[in-house]
Amino acid sequence: MDTSIDNAQLNFNNDNLWVLNIILAVVMFGVALGLKISDFQNVLKAPKPVILGLISQFILLPVLTFALIYIMKPHASIALGMIMIAACPGGNISNFMTQIAGGNSALSVTLTSFATVLSIFFTPFNLQLWGSLYPPTNEILKEVSISPIDVFQTIVLILGFPLVIGMLVRALIPRISEILSKILKPLSILIFIALVAVAFLNNMDLFNKYIDQVIFLVFLHNAIAILSGYHLGKIFGLSREDRRTLGVETGIQNSGLGLLLIFSFFNGLGGMAIVAGWWGIWHIVSGLSLAYIWNRKKVKVPIKA
Repeated sequence: MDTSIDNAQLNFNNDNLWVLNIILAVVMFGVALGLKISDFQNVLKAPKPVILGLISQFILLPVLTFALIYIMKPHASIALGMIMIAACPGGNISNFMTQIAGGNSALSVTLTSFATVLSIFFTPFNLQLWGSLYPPTNEILKEVSISPIDVFQTIVLILGFPLVIGMLVRALIPRISEILSKILKPLSILIFIALVAVAFLNNMDLFNKYIDQVIFLVFLHNAIAILSGYHLGKIFGLSREDRRTLGVETGIQNSGLGLLLIFSFFNGLGGMAIVAGWWGIWHIVSGLSLAYIWNRKKVKVPIKA
């Protein structure tokens, strides 16, 4: 079996890494501009959908990812890339897709925000836990000697601080925060997509050589993520709007954070970076396609007498 992908490294220099750091911080700052302390208090009034959404992202998806890896037995670096994606929180583009899909936009924003906060702990925890349980990926973790504390500190810097600053701006100067939020969200997403595209172009030879090894796995992994979120909501009796939201939130992962951690701690390890990079492209395609299909199947709201 050709294992050269486990040793391949993508070309992604320090300047690109700094740009990615800044983009992710700006995205998180933009999300935080729409948050208030009362949003967190409101969760206590109807906690069930939020709790299920967080369980879907941080418990169910990593478990199913681990099962998929054991069944498919991909190369070690590809497997670790899948675990990395499953360990990341939902991406904020999911809010846009949920709106198109006829889901619960308020729940989507709440889940994205809560998942991002909790990822400060759960992302390094899940990466270390599931990566160490699968022998081939455990070998990579041993060679890299990655510290969960280092990952934790990176996530705090990139996500935690912008979250706090954004909420402070929202609380102190709400009018300015509304203007900034409308500008930063779409702009930062477009810049991030452009950065991923540039990374692909700069490493086209590697992508052409190995992309066939990840296309089907990413497709299957992403489908499992979306379906698991949707059906978890169905099992627990959530409305169709909320089920759609859980499906989107579980299937649209923050691949940008995954890429940042891969380039920061794994030196752009081939299989990991190609999985995260392709996921970043594919989940936009799958998310928008699913949103369009669901949009054509409008949610029927019962008329109260």
